[in-house]
Amino acid sequence: MTQRIEDYALIGDLQTAALVGKDGSIDWLCLPRFDSGACFAALLGDDDNGHWILGPAEGGDCTRRGYVGDSLVLESVWETPSGTVKVTDFMPQRDTAPDIVRIVEGVSGEVAMAGTLRLRFDYGSVVPWMRRTNGHRVAVAGPDSVWLRSEPQVKTWGQHFSTCSTFTVAEGEKVAFVMTWHPSHEPRPDLVDPYEALENSLTDWHEWSARCQYEGPHRDAVIRSLITLKALTYRPTGGIVAAPTTSLPEEIGGVRNWDYRFCWLRDSTLTLGALLACGYVDEAAAWRDWLLRAVAGNPGDLQIMYGLAGERRLPEAELVWLRGHEDSAPVRIGNGAVDQLQLDVYGEVMDSLHLAATAGLAGEAHAWNLQLSLLGFLESRWREPDEGLWEVRGPRRHFVHSKVMAWVAADRAVRTLESDPKLRGDVERWRRMRDEVHREVCEKGYDPERNTFTQSYGSTELDAATLLIPQVGFLPPDDPRVAGTVDAVRAELSRDGLVRRYSTGGPAVDGLPGDEGTFIVCSFWLADSLRLIGRVEEAEALFERLLTLRNDVGLLSEEYDPVAGRQLGNFPQAFSHIGLVNTALALARGTGPRQQDAG
Repeated sequence: MTQRIEDYALIGDLQTAALVGKDGSIDWLCLPRFDSGACFAALLGDDDNGHWILGPAEGGDCTRRGYVGDSLVLESVWETPSGTVKVTDFMPQRDTAPDIVRIVEGVSGEVAMAGTLRLRFDYGSVVPWMRRTNGHRVAVAGPDSVWLRSEPQVKTWGQHFSTCSTFTVAEGEKVAFVMTWHPSHEPRPDLVDPYEALENSLTDWHEWSARCQYEGPHRDAVIRSLITLKALTYRPTGGIVAAPTTSLPEEIGGVRNWDYRFCWLRDSTLTLGALLACGYVDEAAAWRDWLLRAVAGNPGDLQIMYGLAGERRLPEAELVWLRGHEDSAPVRIGNGAVDQLQLDVYGEVMDSLHLAATAGLAGEAHAWNLQLSLLGFLESRWREPDEGLWEVRGPRRHFVHSKVMAWVAADRAVRTLESDPKLRGDVERWRRMRDEVHREVCEKGYDPERNTFTQSYGSTELDAATLLIPQVGFLPPDDPRVAGTVDAVRAELSRDGLVRRYSTGGPAVDGLPGDEGTFIVCSFWLADSLRLIGRVEEAEALFERLLTLRNDVGLLSEEYDPVAGRQLGNFPQAFSHIGLVNTALALARGTGPRQQDAG
């Protein structure tokens, strides 16, 4: 039976991640990085595209599951007629090679277990050659090699280009499996002790979680979201991927399927705010440093997203041999939106670096000169149309959010120079730009008859991104236009009380057929805006409802279908978890990390 998006849990080692279904099947894993080819791709196809299932021989979903404390170590428990068994899944934080450890433990009675490892490299398309070596099963195909062993050894055999196993565990008995990847031209890495790795993993995660300074309501949800953000961090560079998956559909059976295994600039300020507010200064500094490296160069070449180390070429292609999750094709790798013009990212970069500086992160000597270069480019281009925050694949427009973020860029430059007059820069020049952008947005991006800001100049469509207007300081919360926009977005973009990012009224809007779900982070933005305009009880009620959208292990995807009661889109989604953390902080402390004084 096909696992739904919300049926998966996440494990990872801070360089890649795997999705484990309730049935004990690992259906998605890219090695050795988040953006590498998948060796398990059943998530986007079927079992023949690669998976590793381990559970009771009689099959079926687990009875219950959860993470061990504040960690990324997953425990799944099956209660069967003959006994109870627990499987512990995790990926140790690697030294050199990535490992997946699966420990089977008999809890009561006696349970017959079965496993099938079906490796398919290059997104489910390459069947490796299998052999036995010193008690290991070894798979090799081109650049990839995987070693599988068990402690104690259990019976394994090859069948249908897969490695199968059966064994029985009684109360107190344990069997551990370790799967290790390495480049096929290199020798096998040192063996990992599965039980020592488990102890170390729990210690690492619990020590990291204990650093969280948030002590307000729903701390468990905040911690789980922060752990998820940490799990989506590529430790070697500090970059944070939007999600560890590609092409999970925004509409079941639809074509809105994109690769999110990259780092988006749009997430930068919100991410920094969440990390800094919760006490994770080192992670915030690593993200800031990644941002500075990624955007360095000609300001006209600034991209909306980059690879894990700041790579710029992310060509988009379709994998025709994969049928897509629940037949939602095409499956895409790479992301063509990388070549879009999105003027809002200049404001995001300026806002992020301003936030980092005001929070006391040690500055980089070249950072201010880089910001002036970016701002100088934006000064010459902000009047142009662009593709906007949501990466629409329709015609360019004068998106209101893009113009607001141009205002943010100029505003943060003014604030920086006012706080440190010794810095190089013409504060009056940026004040003039700030005032001109503000004037134009209020004249051309506001509908006085409906008392709301619109998606773009001259349009009647609305955009949930305009909910950010008071949060970035473009207008104060008590401005009637802010409340009008909140009410209009809520009335026109809501579906069962949750917010869509914009109306998908046809190809004229975003150039794509079909529909999509409500956008989870936009509903968090609505809660933030409701709080800012004084409707705190409504904000709290919406936040409480949003918490119920999480799956059984506390994870959120990009979107949610309130009619079908299902999560949609790539999973788990950093943007959604950032929204949860920031809204929880705002409700608990009376202010959000992005809130600024109005200009």
